[in-house]
Amino acid sequence: MADPEVPRVRKRRTDAERSRAAVLDAAIALLARRTDASVEDIAAAAGVVRQTVYAHFPSRSVLVDAVIEHLTAETTTRLEALDLTTPPPDEALQQWLEATWSLIERYPVLLSPAIAEAAPATDELERHETVTTQLAELLRRGRRTGVFDKSWPESWMVATVIALGHAAAQQVATGRMSGHEAGAAYRGGVMRLLLTRPGPSASRHVPAAEEEEPSGGKREADQ
Repeated sequence: MADPEVPRVRKRRTDAERSRAAVLDAAIALLARRTDASVEDIAAAAGVVRQTVYAHFPSRSVLVDAVIEHLTAETTTRLEALDLTTPPPDEALQQWLEATWSLIERYPVLLSPAIAEAAPATDELERHETVTTQLAELLRRGRRTGVFDKSWPESWMVATVIALGHAAAQQVATGRMSGHEAGAAYRGGVMRLLLTRPGPSASRHVPAAEEEEPSGGKREADQ
């Protein structure tokens, strides 16, 4: 005869999983807007009492760590699904930029100070390790084939791409640009930074602009 306690245990587990997921979702949404959101604030946003939050996450710092772990897994899954080795490097870079911006739009908390404050001793690039490792590998391939500029150190180029992502997200957060505008500016800015010369892939995403020539000669790119 089946144990009548089994369905009740399963239901409690399901309810617990749902409440935990609700708390995580609320923390992700709220911390993107309010870095200092408290456990009480997050509980209210999740539609649960504070004790429920503490049942899953003993402290606010544990909850923030869980947010980071969840988003890291989500980012890793999304980026690892990309094929960045088959297309030419500039086309692969476009795919990577579109994927990373879609993640930033979906999860603005990725660039929130709340995440940085959770690991103050961690280097900025280390916090973005999943993203930077993939970008660095793509950069090396493009630099070897002459598609990407070799003028600057790889670490500087990676850091600058990350900084452009932060800048674009900040423009959206402050209402100065729409998500579409900021995403286009982010992709276009990165392509201008990395490409040796703007090619067909860049021209589809980067508006043409008149470039001022330095006094007394051709543009540096033409010398």
